[in-house]
Amino acid sequence: MATAPPLLLALDLTGTFAFALNGALTAVRAARLDIVGVVTLGMITALGGGILRDVLIGAVPPTAFREWPYLALAGGGGLVAFALSQWLDRLETPINVLDAVGLSTFAVIGASTALEAGLDVTPAILLGGVTAVGGGTIRDTLVRRVPSVLQSDLYAIPALLGAAVTVVTIRADVYGVWAALAAVGVCFAVRMAGVHFGLQAPAPPGRRDERR
Repeated sequence: MATAPPLLLALDLTGTFAFALNGALTAVRAARLDIVGVVTLGMITALGGGILRDVLIGAVPPTAFREWPYLALAGGGGLVAFALSQWLDRLETPINVLDAVGLSTFAVIGASTALEAGLDVTPAILLGGVTAVGGGTIRDTLVRRVPSVLQSDLYAIPALLGAAVTVVTIRADVYGVWAALAAVGVCFAVRMAGVHFGLQAPAPPGRRDERR
């Protein structure tokens, strides 16, 4: 955590809180869970992708268990969502924006971490995507829903694009704070375009209407 640029670190921590908030709200809407269940699913959403990445690259114990702010923010986001779920339901747009910030930052940090661990280009891009969407996928599976990454407005694609920009700039030896922010910006812009315009990834012919 200490090696990340301060601005990127701030975005990462903001994304952790936002993912926990969004994940816990999803749990409130999708299942009748008590406070333990809601907070747990919020924390899984916020931390699950990073934990998967760290386990796959052999960085154990995972960062989420070594750096206390991640656990604190993930738990805090879950508690806030549990206590204020009815009020937060009216703040869908701000929460979507914060969620997109988290998605973007996680993709960039996930890809750069994978490269630092010695992975090649393609695995690093994939692990960037896993870092960004892994927690939400685990959450949806636990509440018996089709994971949102497989059906929502451009979710996995922006994460993979952000991870790809990160990997390209690192390989070109031009990676730094501004390159990282550019990669975050690419992911964020594509994700928010998907939310605003209701864009979807291509579906099999004749199946588009069934997804809406």
